Amino acid sequence: MNEVKKDILKRTYIAFFGILLFSLLVVFMLFNIQVVNGAKWKGNKYAQGSKYMEVEPVRGNIYAKNGELLATTMLYYDIRMDMKADGLSDNLWEQNVDSLSRYLAEFFADRTVYEYKNSLTKARKKGNRWYLIKRDVSYPQMRKIKKFPLFKLGRNKSGLICDQKIVRKKPFELLAQRTVGKIANREYGRNRASGLEGAYDFGLRGENGLQFVRKLPGGGWLPLDDRNTVEPIPGGDVHTTIDIELQDVAEDALYRYLVKYKAEHGCVILMETKTGAVRAIANLQVDTLGNAFESRNYAVWESAEPGSTFKLASLMAAFEDGYLTLEDKINTDKGIAKFYDLKIRDSKRGGYGVVSVKEAFTVSSNTAIAKLINRHYEDNPQKLINRFYQFGLTEKLDIEIPGEGKPFIKPVSEWSGVTLPQMSIGYEVQQTPLQMLTFYNAVANNGKMVKPRFVDRYYQNNKEYVIDSEVIKESICSKETLEKAKTMLESVVENGTAKNLKNDKYSVAGKTGTTQLNYWKGKENMSYKASFVGYFPADKPEYSCIVVVSTKSHKTYYGSAVAGPIFKEVADKVYAGAIDIQRPINRDSIRQKLPRNIVLHEFDAEGVQSFHALNEYKGDSDYLTVQGSQTKEKSLGDNMPDLRGMGLKDAIYILEGMGAQVEAIGSGKVVKQSVPVGRKLVKGSIVKIRLS
Repeated sequence: MNEVKKDILKRTYIAFFGILLFSLLVVFMLFNIQVVNGAKWKGNKYAQGSKYMEVEPVRGNIYAKNGELLATTMLYYDIRMDMKADGLSDNLWEQNVDSLSRYLAEFFADRTVYEYKNSLTKARKKGNRWYLIKRDVSYPQMRKIKKFPLFKLGRNKSGLICDQKIVRKKPFELLAQRTVGKIANREYGRNRASGLEGAYDFGLRGENGLQFVRKLPGGGWLPLDDRNTVEPIPGGDVHTTIDIELQDVAEDALYRYLVKYKAEHGCVILMETKTGAVRAIANLQVDTLGNAFESRNYAVWESAEPGSTFKLASLMAAFEDGYLTLEDKINTDKGIAKFYDLKIRDSKRGGYGVVSVKEAFTVSSNTAIAKLINRHYEDNPQKLINRFYQFGLTEKLDIEIPGEGKPFIKPVSEWSGVTLPQMSIGYEVQQTPLQMLTFYNAVANNGKMVKPRFVDRYYQNNKEYVIDSEVIKESICSKETLEKAKTMLESVVENGTAKNLKNDKYSVAGKTGTTQLNYWKGKENMSYKASFVGYFPADKPEYSCIVVVSTKSHKTYYGSAVAGPIFKEVADKVYAGAIDIQRPINRDSIRQKLPRNIVLHEFDAEGVQSFHALNEYKGDSDYLTVQGSQTKEKSLGDNMPDLRGMGLKDAIYILEGMGAQVEAIGSGKVVKQSVPVGRKLVKGSIVKIRLS
């Protein structure tokens, strides 16, 4: 029993002394903080108003197909000083303030040495902890500043603060601006990201870091260390499908025609037929002073009545249902067809007389197509709507870029007596330019509808993600209907409303459209939408393209005159730079058109031939006559000629005749060649030429 009492007392004493020792330790710590180091902690705000603040990472870049930067992040810095930094003693200050002032004055060249020293001294006396020296200093400049007198001693001793700011830049500015988009920024009242910046924000933005900061008496937060507590992870890059050269051509052509016809706005989309990769997408408005800008992504957003370009869908539906053939006849009745109180008119006064279905489409007869569709679907209009569903015209494309407009096909329950004929020619329905292009692209792609895409690949957390082509529909219709559709589209360019696009280099298939907007308000208040959508080369489609221009001009507003030339400029540029889709050169026909001799002048002692005289000719000959002090004949030989100033066909003909392989970039005349003039040309070697 005694042993138990002794054990209890022993444990009680141990517990008592343990509590006593802990209490003494607490008293000692309080004494140390309040008495021994009290002055230090009272003067130091590190323990007051401190927190962890997020550090924004460097945002990923957005690249064009060719590798050019469409959007990038630039780092800028505000150079500041903490004049009460712990290690910045009076002695250290006096030793360095003169030399620091001199370096700053020489580097920025905005103030004298005296002015810099005076302002620094005043800030030092005031104890300014967030003194601004210079705003918006670049990263290379910041690196140099860190080597200045005093600053090179480090943050604790110098008080140097490099306050980082991240600025998003678009090197090409207006080029594809709406498609590239903007990042969300509450500071400027923009809470939602747009374009590709918004679509791929999850990868572009990276991950925030953390930095320990303290609140300054005058406001603002001062980092306590140059290094972050948690370093931010930079964002991943996005590689788009946009081709800068083609984008530039599209925007330039669109701008010039907007100015020429005093149009309100317009868009151009160029897409690869098989892959759906968008190579150019231009959206422009022009103000009264002729300044171009992008306010909306009309190509993606603007859902409106497409007009005559929708006629293809109407006739394809009738082909699918077995109602029509290309040879069926219809009377245009002097160019006017009446449906209840609605009169549908042809653009040609007096109409086209009796025409076939193919001819009606070729000349874009409103009366013919409205009568044909009304005749066959009047008793069962839902059958026509079902075909539009089959063609993929009723649903969004669900592209990665936010803001896609919704297509509209009016339900039969909401129809009036004139809806069917109106719908057949592209009214009382709505499609965005991109949706209309995707439908035509499916026709060019043998019925396979592919989803338009704007990105080839992107990176997130150092991992690459490749965006493959996505098929929306394996086939939108039968092969027989496709053949009829292609025949009609080719006929439009060969003999119809788009004859101005016909050329001897490549074939084009497509459809013009001229939509009257606000037609119920009277002619004076009416506006127009001119369009052309098609593909090329028609016999082996590689690219599809749509051009839509909105204008109030009552003089020139037809799709062939306004939209057609823009399409042609873009198509010409594509064709000139894509040798793989060009037709083989018929050398026999070229030889028949050319003179057998071309007189040139010998220009050096070695007799290296100059080919500049060839610029005056449209082709080449078998041999040259070089005229020097004595006239004599020289063969082309093995030396590299001077191709500068020649057209593509001439350059290819000469080089292939010498056994070389040609790689060409651009269009127009040759401006550069990879093999110098006069160098021996080895048979089978590759010669690269650039045209402009």
